[in-house]
Amino acid sequence: MDQSDKKNRTIGAVSFGLLGGWLGYYFSRSVTTLNLYPIRVLIVSAIIGAVLGFFLVVPLIVHPVRRLRVKLENESSEKVAAATIGLIFGLVAAALFSIPASFLPDPLGEVLPFLIALLLGYLGVYAGISKINWFRKFMPPRFFEPEESDENEKITLVDSSAIIDGRIAEIVRTGFLQGKLVVPNFVLQEIQFIADSEDILKRQRGRRGLEVLRQLQKEFPAQVEIRDIAVENIRDVDGKLIALAKKINCPILTDDYNLNQVANLQGITILNINDLSNAVKSVILPGETLMIHVLQEGKEYNQGVGYIEDGTMVVVENGRMYIGQEISVMVTKIHQTAIGRMIFAKPETEMEQQPYEYTNIQYADEKKRTV
Repeated sequence: MDQSDKKNRTIGAVSFGLLGGWLGYYFSRSVTTLNLYPIRVLIVSAIIGAVLGFFLVVPLIVHPVRRLRVKLENESSEKVAAATIGLIFGLVAAALFSIPASFLPDPLGEVLPFLIALLLGYLGVYAGISKINWFRKFMPPRFFEPEESDENEKITLVDSSAIIDGRIAEIVRTGFLQGKLVVPNFVLQEIQFIADSEDILKRQRGRRGLEVLRQLQKEFPAQVEIRDIAVENIRDVDGKLIALAKKINCPILTDDYNLNQVANLQGITILNINDLSNAVKSVILPGETLMIHVLQEGKEYNQGVGYIEDGTMVVVENGRMYIGQEISVMVTKIHQTAIGRMIFAKPETEMEQQPYEYTNIQYADEKKRTV
């Protein structure tokens, strides 16, 4: 269980326990015909309320609130503003209707005002969202318009995968990325959704992304910016990024392979962190020698695996016996894959012995043929 969920369950148990105890005490004092003991009823109802609060507060309150927060932050500012104005009008109307309704006999006098407030509040929000054009008539001209960038300003949109990856921080510190890095609000919301995931690995990745973004904003406040940008009629984040990049004619910084392929098909420039990482790796050719610390076994029989300084994997044939040692190896082959390159090598001592052994075998064969 997540620490935040434990905290929420504890708060829910305490809150529902107090509420249950108060309701039980009030009920036992109000119903005098049953001869109830108020203190006993208070204790029992408090325990029942605490148990219900512990198990129900997360699925019934915390998760819906999180989803509502995700939806609100993913909506455009104009919809949120219109919904808020509609809610205010709805609650004002509900207050006017609730005054005469409160004079009705119980239980209508107590329940009906609350129901009126819920109904008119919902209708106000719905009317506000559906009548945005009507609200535009009473607002300043640019109140509902999304923020537009300066034509001379160089912008790069940042995908959530690039932020979660973490290498973006080092790239920005080197100064290779010019202009402003813009993180749309729907990308930030996707990272927050991942950080709130019940899956431990996803939650850790999301929180790392939020920490990387916080550090970048702290170090480069003028270069890294989060913007509230609305993209209508598109639900998925990748689709919104592509549509936004088309609209403002800017590249996308990512390390997502699928987004890379789809964007390239639509003529959008992609700055792929993996491509940059592969491009700056040191050039190594077959026949060169390297010093490798063999760390572990390989997938195939008798292989050892090590890494060079830039993180490239080196597979050492017959290197299993050298695990834990630093040895000199000779590169035999370089294999390039979609996610990077892989170097195959053999211990240099074996490479030195091979010509001698081969000569002896060849000499023995020639001697047999001569005889």
